[in-house]
Amino acid sequence: MSHDPSIDMPRENSPLLAAYQESPEANVAKDEVITFHPDDPEDPRNWSWYRKWLMIAAIIPIDLSVSWGASGFSPAAADFAKDLNVSPQVATLGLSLYILGLAFGPMSLAPLSEYFGRRPIYVFSYGIFLVLLLGTTFVENLAVFFVLRFFSGYFSSVTISNFGGTIADLFHHHDTGPAMSWFLWAATGGSPTGFVLFSFIAKGRSWHGVFRAMFFICFTFWVIMAGALYYLGETRHSVLLLRRAKSLRATTGNEELNVSDEMKQRGPRQLFGTALTRPFRFLGSEAIVQFSALYNGYLYGLSFLFNGAFHLIFGPNGYGFDVVGVGICFVGIVVGICAGLLTNTYQERYYQKQVSLSQNHDAPEARVHLAKLAAIVLPVSLVAFAYTADPSIPPVVPVIASAFWGWSFYTLILMTLTYTEDAYKTYSASALAGIGLVRNLAGSAFPLAGRRLFVNLGTKNSCLILAAMSVVMIPIPFILTRYGIALRKKSPWAAHHVEEDEEETGDA
Repeated sequence: MSHDPSIDMPRENSPLLAAYQESPEANVAKDEVITFHPDDPEDPRNWSWYRKWLMIAAIIPIDLSVSWGASGFSPAAADFAKDLNVSPQVATLGLSLYILGLAFGPMSLAPLSEYFGRRPIYVFSYGIFLVLLLGTTFVENLAVFFVLRFFSGYFSSVTISNFGGTIADLFHHHDTGPAMSWFLWAATGGSPTGFVLFSFIAKGRSWHGVFRAMFFICFTFWVIMAGALYYLGETRHSVLLLRRAKSLRATTGNEELNVSDEMKQRGPRQLFGTALTRPFRFLGSEAIVQFSALYNGYLYGLSFLFNGAFHLIFGPNGYGFDVVGVGICFVGIVVGICAGLLTNTYQERYYQKQVSLSQNHDAPEARVHLAKLAAIVLPVSLVAFAYTADPSIPPVVPVIASAFWGWSFYTLILMTLTYTEDAYKTYSASALAGIGLVRNLAGSAFPLAGRRLFVNLGTKNSCLILAAMSVVMIPIPFILTRYGIALRKKSPWAAHHVEEDEEETGDA
């Protein structure tokens, strides 16, 4: 019999996507446990379609701007290097340190929502990011600039730590697909769209001017988000129910009224101890998390690597384009990611069909269906780019090749996120935190190593090496399809949910 991790560790109290589970072993009588009833108007899952999607629409620009904070610096990197008299390699640290901040921010920002709710974390964390961003528009010292960039990434990571949880707050488990597809569109499209947008802004402006423009754009997004969140209300279930319990205790005088055990707030030591240590346990022992982290790290690393590589390929020493021309070359990746958003409608229909066939039980392996094709298209697109990204060939050809990479990028990232969430449910916050840590560590390292790779080996050989790395990962979605159930049954965290489905099937 599989070991139930709830015996020796607290269950995850802040899942990114999973529905909250009511504790069956509550110590108080059923009528004294405060929960949402099926048609409860205060339950965010019972909000109107308009209200839910207004919330999503208000956060998506923030999600885009998180990556813009990274890629928006790249078009200004040459002016930055010239102004501060540093090498292009040192200037790349302005990108890498920001992404490094993205890696560590979610581990502390996500648990804080258990105490304060999602709304204050969105508003105040991103507000601090704006203050730091404003500071970079005036700083002239290299060391201070790098410190500001790291903490800018740290506090801007609020969507990484909370957007998935917001979607889980608003939608029932099997209905998160459409919202998740938009979340991932913003998360994956942020890097290339940022380069396109800020390449126009960087034309004729200093790097200080680029950061000023970034500040005003992000400030506008923040005002829209803050207004929408305070109009729409809080979404985190535990915070809402704790408030209700407190109010009812005050009005009824019944001090026994309380929320279920899993909704209760944990102490800071337990809360942050779990948030900081459990992701490493998942990375060290869970094959599903290891596969997903490998793909995420590679794909996000490659995405940010392209910020510098495209300048080498399409810039003055390649095709001869200026900063705007290089930015336009990113349109291929943007188109590919947008195409992924459209083809995901097919993937979502396939998933819903499999859920229906399984009597409305979870079907994580159905999330992998389209990713099997994407895993093959990915190295093919990189090989095509390797042989066509040459000034003797029209630039539209490698740009088209990059569009297929963009489609694969989106589709594979969506697979890893949704499959991990479906597999671990209650524990998915820790699993996804581990994946996110690897993703952003790789994202910070790839631009530094990648620039040297392209300078030393050239575009063709460098892209072939990157393609070979993606070939090694082709089996991952096929392994998850074939052996996913067995892997989940062997996991002390995922097996808990497999057994729940099997028991329900048996009862039926």
